[in-house]
Amino acid sequence: MTRLWNDPADFADEATAGFVAANGRYVRAVAGGVVRNSASPTGEVAVVIGGGSGHYPAFAGLVGTGLAHGAAMGNLFASPSAQQVLSVAKAAENGGGVLLTYGNYAGDVLNFGAAQEQLRTRGIRCETVTVTDDVMSAPRGSEHQRRGIAGDLVVFRIAAAAAGTGHDLDVVAHLARRANARTRSVGVAFSGCALPGADTALFDVPEGRMAVGLGIHGEPGIAEAPMPSADELAGLLVTHLLQELPDAVGRGSTVVPILNGLGSLKYEELFVVYRRIDELLREAGFGINDPHVGEYCTSFDMAGCSLTLFWPDDELARLWDSPADAAAYRKGASIRAAAAPASVAPTADDQPEEQPATTVAATTTTEPAIADELSRAAAVTVRAALDAIATTVDAHVDELGRLDAIAGDGDHGIGMQRGAHAALAAGAASAASGAGAGTVLEQAADAWSDKAGGTSGALWGVMLARLAVALGDTRLPCPRDVAAGVAAATAGVMSYGKAALGDKTMVDALEPFSAELTSAVDEGRTLAAAWRSAAEVATTAAASTADLLPRKGRARPHGEKSLGVPDPGAHSFALIVSAVAGVLESSDEGNHHG
Repeated sequence: MTRLWNDPADFADEATAGFVAANGRYVRAVAGGVVRNSASPTGEVAVVIGGGSGHYPAFAGLVGTGLAHGAAMGNLFASPSAQQVLSVAKAAENGGGVLLTYGNYAGDVLNFGAAQEQLRTRGIRCETVTVTDDVMSAPRGSEHQRRGIAGDLVVFRIAAAAAGTGHDLDVVAHLARRANARTRSVGVAFSGCALPGADTALFDVPEGRMAVGLGIHGEPGIAEAPMPSADELAGLLVTHLLQELPDAVGRGSTVVPILNGLGSLKYEELFVVYRRIDELLREAGFGINDPHVGEYCTSFDMAGCSLTLFWPDDELARLWDSPADAAAYRKGASIRAAAAPASVAPTADDQPEEQPATTVAATTTTEPAIADELSRAAAVTVRAALDAIATTVDAHVDELGRLDAIAGDGDHGIGMQRGAHAALAAGAASAASGAGAGTVLEQAADAWSDKAGGTSGALWGVMLARLAVALGDTRLPCPRDVAAGVAAATAGVMSYGKAALGDKTMVDALEPFSAELTSAVDEGRTLAAAWRSAAEVATTAAASTADLLPRKGRARPHGEKSLGVPDPGAHSFALIVSAVAGVLESSDEGNHHG
């Protein structure tokens, strides 16, 4: 169990602050994460990594000379927001463009992708390499669907070493992709991990059993096996990976083994296991170079380990063996780089610019739109709806976490809570300043996306932003405006998340909600009546997701485990729209036709 915390909601931020205080030689804090505290040559490609907190030394511990230039870090097991990634990338960039590289998870893909668009809009070259090393998370032929686990270290290391030798962005990205293609990993666990403040682990492993193919976010294993001896475990790990040899690799090649502890397995235990791994790899005809045994990508207090095998070619081997000096990873005779210029407080120019229609969330505008009296009156209802949303999420936060832990990572409740409260605070402040309904909702969208992070944070940012455009600031929105905004929100979510009906995601409740809302409004019902009818449809649809197998997101590799349980994103959506129905029923605006 994770034992020490203050407020669990502040754990990630406080851990980052403590890390920076303890490692000022290597890093400095910026909004959204950390960057090197040393100067990089002008024109060097900036390698920006990241993901959720809870994986130390990934990701902050891998920022330093010969490794990443910056790390964007989200909340516990949740991807950083697009705003966080953009902030870190801007602080790290030094004229050579930016390579974004991270594990292949839905929330990271959404948020890093949105940041990439923003960087390109600003004229900064940017490329992306996702890490897909986990052989258990998708079959051969679907390698692009695989998630990234401890193979992150390989790709980050090669990318940063290539940048440090002066390669341009295209070459750095090419070498990082080549490293990823030559890296394979598999993990096992003997017990689950617990988030700070949680009373139970995210998943349980039966006594005398072992979970095989688990993720690094508390996702349960793909399969179970009897608890092995150390030598039997070594055999299982090596056998799985040698069945997945990259096409360019043959027997007799040199391999870099990385035995990674997931949080609470002792180093001595790892050494016992590695002893047999080394023997098995040599017996299979492989040469061993630079074996790593330790913690490189953890999952809080999870008892377990993963084995990563990296087969470098000659060029990748030279990059791998080059010096590195970061808080949690050092190799060779690294030369201490000059300190970076003293940082200054962020200015308005450091905030994200107005985003194009293809990005994930709306952003704060520097000059709020002039609102008329009718729109300011509607803003009161919007603010009340945000209050109801936060109250509803608070009441169900533990339930949402439990649902998400069955086949995911258990962070849905925490993420929704952070997002809902951030949206409420931003919306309330905007309404108090006299903003109209559209601006209040726009501010709420930006805050939700930024503070929640993860897939749900990005998608709720999309929904609120699309609805904000439909409401505007210069009129009393009519039911058709609201229905059109919800339809636009639905299209946005389906476009960004790439989910469709039947994939067991929020879309399975959102799309029926939108269809019923539009139909009821077209029939001439009041907004309150139409919204209530749509909320009832969404509630039924969300419950029906229990019968579906997931085809998207972190739950996808664990399909059967989620049968009989509704999708947490669909369920939280239904709870929220039901709460908003109550607000509309008590407001004048919600009882108007139009």
